[in-house]
Amino acid sequence: MTVHATAIVDPSAELDSSVEVGAYSVIGPHVKIGAGTVVGPHCVIEGHTTIGRDNRFFQFSSIGAANQDKKYAGEPTTLVIGDRNTVREFCTLNVGTVQDRGETRVGNDNWIMAYCHLAHDVVLGNECVLANGATLAGHVVVEDWVTIGGLTGVLQRMRIGAHAMVGFQAHVSQDIPPYMTVDGNPLAVRAVNLVGLRRRGFSEEQIKVIRQMHKLLYRDGLTLEQSVAAIGELRGQGADEDVRGMLDFIAASTRGIVR
Repeated sequence: MTVHATAIVDPSAELDSSVEVGAYSVIGPHVKIGAGTVVGPHCVIEGHTTIGRDNRFFQFSSIGAANQDKKYAGEPTTLVIGDRNTVREFCTLNVGTVQDRGETRVGNDNWIMAYCHLAHDVVLGNECVLANGATLAGHVVVEDWVTIGGLTGVLQRMRIGAHAMVGFQAHVSQDIPPYMTVDGNPLAVRAVNLVGLRRRGFSEEQIKVIRQMHKLLYRDGLTLEQSVAAIGELRGQGADEDVRGMLDFIAASTRGIVR
């Protein structure tokens, strides 16, 4: 273990022998950090926080601090971070609350840029990109492969579907279905995230069906109920998993999808 002489690591913290801790960083007693993770200078990692392998935390990040819910009374809620995440400068990731799952969770291979905030009980999937200043309020769920533009605010309890892309300075106040590109205030769906889908190896058959789903939801003047029925009829065209994902997302939405 490489711990700078000015860093403070509580004796009860559990750090793998390969962890690096930079100058003036503070590691609290209930923290667990996996192999290969690098904690830069001037970071504070506290609370009941568990961190996986090969993560990198840049300077001045606050990880695992008490959440900003006024109902929080110091309960031992948690923050769990997976593997190979990059967390840039001045990011804040808070623990969960007993009013929800009691846990804030970050998956694997995420790229979280400077000044981002993940509030209590957020679930961030895998392979996501949060640009500078993106803010996720409490109880937000972000599925895999989502890109969120800089200075975007996501209202509490919103859900963002897999492979969606949120533009710069957007105001997310409704659920965003998978595969869509959105931006603006008020929020609006602009198109399918074609560039992202092609980069991730989606076949042309899949993309064709996804574009049909977009058309049914946003271009054909159908009600949501009519759109859902029509999307269900797209099964059997080589993208059944994508159709099922869209239908499941819409069915699970409690705040309504952006229309």
